Amino acid sequence: AYDTDARAALAYLKASEHCTGALGVVGICIGGHLAFRAAMNPGVLAVTCFYATDIHNRGLGAGMNDNTLDRGPELKAEALMIYGRQDPHVPLEGRQKVQAALVAAGTHFTWHEFNGAHAFMRDEGYRYDPELALQCYRLTLDLFRRKLGEGDRTDVANNTGAAETKH
Repeated sequence: AYDTDARAALAYLKASEHCTGALGVVGICIGGHLAFRAAMNPGVLAVTCFYATDIHNRGLGAGMNDNTLDRGPELKAEALMIYGRQDPHVPLEGRQKVQAALVAAGTHFTWHEFNGAHAFMRDEGYRYDPELALQCYRLTLDLFRRKLGEGDRTDVANNTGAAETKH
């Protein structure tokens, strides 16, 4: 159901009069894994995966959706992969396995490992690192600006053909 749900959500977004047709996805934790899979769909140009769990250990739907590593060549979107070095859910060996699979698949990606625990961007608890979180948000915004463009669609922005860029 994960992939079917992602396709439905992406189709809904793409059908919006406010969509340029360029799509990007972001996910955190298991959502990072699901975003990675969603980015295998046509039209998705960028994906950010924050400490994506269960890619390395094939833990998403045993026997049904546990093939993410094998599907690396299907990822056409540019990926930003962000992990914490002290993340017990995605240990060093797991991160190395994911990175090696991306390289082997010829995926266009950027890889960052920071000194942080799992969920270092969640704004509560001892793991939270606000400065690191802001840095990661900036990386994501940079990727999305570069791959998706910026601003409103010119044909729906204000009926004059001139777009107003909103920040």
